[in-house]
Amino acid sequence: MVKRPIFIALGVFFTIFILLALLLMLLSPDRGGNAGLGLHEKLGVIEIEGAIAESRKTIEDILDFAEDKSIRAILVRIDSPGGAVGPSQEIHDELRRIDASVKPVYVSLGSVAASGGYYIAVAGRKIYANPGTLTGSIGVIMEFPDLVALLDKIGLTKRVIKSGAFKDIGSPVRAMTAAERRLLQELIDDVHQQFVAAVCAGRDLPQEQIASLADGRIFTGRQALDLHLIDTLGGFQQLVRDVAADLGIKGKPKLIYPKEEHPPLLDYLLEQRLTTPLRHLLQQQGLMFLWRPLSSDS
Repeated sequence: MVKRPIFIALGVFFTIFILLALLLMLLSPDRGGNAGLGLHEKLGVIEIEGAIAESRKTIEDILDFAEDKSIRAILVRIDSPGGAVGPSQEIHDELRRIDASVKPVYVSLGSVAASGGYYIAVAGRKIYANPGTLTGSIGVIMEFPDLVALLDKIGLTKRVIKSGAFKDIGSPVRAMTAAERRLLQELIDDVHQQFVAAVCAGRDLPQEQIASLADGRIFTGRQALDLHLIDTLGGFQQLVRDVAADLGIKGKPKLIYPKEEHPPLLDYLLEQRLTTPLRHLLQQQGLMFLWRPLSSDS
């Protein structure tokens, strides 16, 4: 008889606990892209920040939102100077496909959305930017360190055995030949044409107009609006309000963010041990859609 009140108390406690957990699920912001038990209509938010080095996680998040029928549209917030060509193109292409056949994609530009950041942006049906946002930088860059003078000073030489004339193109231990420079310039020009074509398609503008702007220059948000590179001046919250109105959403929509990915402890520790110069060196290899204001012209 004494045990019965204890069981009743435990039952009441667990019932209250479950009810509180359900209430928190209803009211808390959703991180994870699941439909959940939300009371509001939903918009998925993809954030692209910093240098673009890979696309896997971003594309996984985009596909999760595309498949979630409770999410009415995808909002992409970009604050990036750009980055590697391949990942920028992959993210752009997936967003463009989803906007055309699955659900609408809208873009908000933060303080900087240049080069690869702008390449991704043109996949959206509407682009919002602040008046002072730095954007544009439509162009391609490839850089190679030159250690020849340094090696000469210390008397160090390197012997290379290779299968073809261009196998060690870009080597930092010897001068670049004229033939190598021509080959790399042709490569850069081809990717540059791809960038121009993507902007023309995304912004529905003639090739001649975009080509005249595609020399790497940057624009403020206000200048970009005058050039039809964006659609509207306004911040992220203005975009949320306008998208809700466009979709007929009554009240404030619920913003859904992707589930955060936590790296293994060893990966995290290794990343923290990388010095800033080494991290910069690793990030700048290969073709880049990247606005680099401190880059040398030489």
